[in-house]
Amino acid sequence: MLSRLIFSLLLLVGYLGGFNIPMALAAGSQPALPVFLNLGELPVSSLSGQDPPRVTADAAVLMEASTGQVLFAKNAHQPRPPASTTKILTALLAIEGGRLNQVVTVSPRAAAVGESSMHLFPGQRLTLEQLLYGALLRSGNDACVAIAEHIAGSEGNFVFLMNEKARELGACHSHFCNPHGLPARGHVSSAYDLALLTRYALKNPTFKALVSTRYHGFINPPWGEYHLHNTNRLLWSYQGADGVKTGTTSEAGMCLVASASREGRQLISVVLHSDDRYGDTMALLDYGFTCFKNMTLAREGQACRSIPVTGGVVSTVPLVSEGTLAVAVPVHRSPAVEKRFNAPAVLTAPLPKALPVGTLDVWVEGEPVARARLLTGRSVERLPAYKLWWKKLRAMPPGVNAP
Repeated sequence: MLSRLIFSLLLLVGYLGGFNIPMALAAGSQPALPVFLNLGELPVSSLSGQDPPRVTADAAVLMEASTGQVLFAKNAHQPRPPASTTKILTALLAIEGGRLNQVVTVSPRAAAVGESSMHLFPGQRLTLEQLLYGALLRSGNDACVAIAEHIAGSEGNFVFLMNEKARELGACHSHFCNPHGLPARGHVSSAYDLALLTRYALKNPTFKALVSTRYHGFINPPWGEYHLHNTNRLLWSYQGADGVKTGTTSEAGMCLVASASREGRQLISVVLHSDDRYGDTMALLDYGFTCFKNMTLAREGQACRSIPVTGGVVSTVPLVSEGTLAVAVPVHRSPAVEKRFNAPAVLTAPLPKALPVGTLDVWVEGEPVARARLLTGRSVERLPAYKLWWKKLRAMPPGVNAP
């Protein structure tokens, strides 16, 4: 009761003060720089130069993890029941908002959640890390509710955080009603949204390690031993598979959010309501690894161009890429790749180093697919006033009196 009161006060203060509640609770979370995305349903075949895979899933997406570039899409934005793939967002919020060694006491309400279960008991005490293994490997619905109550004081409060985080990350076709994914009216996501959330989550080392774990066992005296095997069979059968989460209900059908890494590339695949989720996923991943390769267009700290500076000790300043910028391009054909610079025509000194001044956008076959920020590559001091005056004087046409 006290936790709910505190949470309500936080919400009131947040709305009045204008700060973002999830960001306050999930310390260290930083919004990702937006990237352009190719979301066309049809151009994928023409882009790759090869026939895309035929998948049985009603909705599917294949995404390049490094940029968010979409390589395959089928009903990508169609809201659908996500089943236990919901737990991707639950685990992400728990990792960002809690500490793995925190002890959680299981409530009677959490222990009573049915279907896929970790078989928890009221009053049982486990660490948040143990509950995360139970939620992601065993797909324990009871573990998810215990996590939600621990992080936010109640399941309802936690669901509020889930929806806020989803909106923050751009998952605009998602709405969550619980932390586990059991059927509920209005509990939906899309193939693209799940790929987007997964791409963000995989940047967290803890999440990445959890979802790639095949087996985890621990003893929880006096409650006994737990032997948790990952429900994602792809971890044993597909080269490079390193995540992420299965999901199955009668309404959602067979779902799978998967990731795999090969030769420095990581792909994210999502299939929803599939007749063969593993076959569909392997076909998508094979398509991504076989028909596309990464092209590096700018490396972190690399000078991309220079622009004029007025009033400075130097006349130009280099603009460098904030990060390494790579895009997926077809292996079997040479597509039109274009770099577009968006930056001021001129800057005025003084300038600090690493000042964001624009963006470098990459277009492939007329579609925007990736973006990196441009930063000043060095600091530029302003000229002393007398030198600026002398420079201005020398630039005057003959016969014009100085001011």
